[in-house]
Amino acid sequence: MSDDPVTTPATPGSTSVAADTSATSGVVSEDQVKLALRRVKDPDLQLNIIDLGLVYGIAVDGSTVKVDMTLTSPACPSGPELMTNAENEIKSLPGVEKVEVNLVWMPFWTPEKMEPRVRAYLGF
Repeated sequence: MSDDPVTTPATPGSTSVAADTSATSGVVSEDQVKLALRRVKDPDLQLNIIDLGLVYGIAVDGSTVKVDMTLTSPACPSGPELMTNAENEIKSLPGVEKVEVNLVWMPFWTPEKMEPRVRAYLGF
């Protein structure tokens, strides 16, 4: 594992990658997971699930990433697509071996969970 090249590109611009990842080589950070999840877009709104406030929690435990997320409503027809896309984007990160995407309903999603600029864009 000492020749694991995966950690270097994960933190662009960092000069202390070796020091930061020496004990956890190949492990992704919560910020890297958030960046990956920003590539998951609601097909109707074309806005990412982070800015929409659909991701409630991210936990990284070694090579396992767990995400708690919700949908705008229980009847959201894009739910399976969003969850699958979230899982696939996280799995594409170097060092991730297992992904668990948990659908949660508490607290229930409201427009206040969106980023303020997105809320303004959508007129809320």
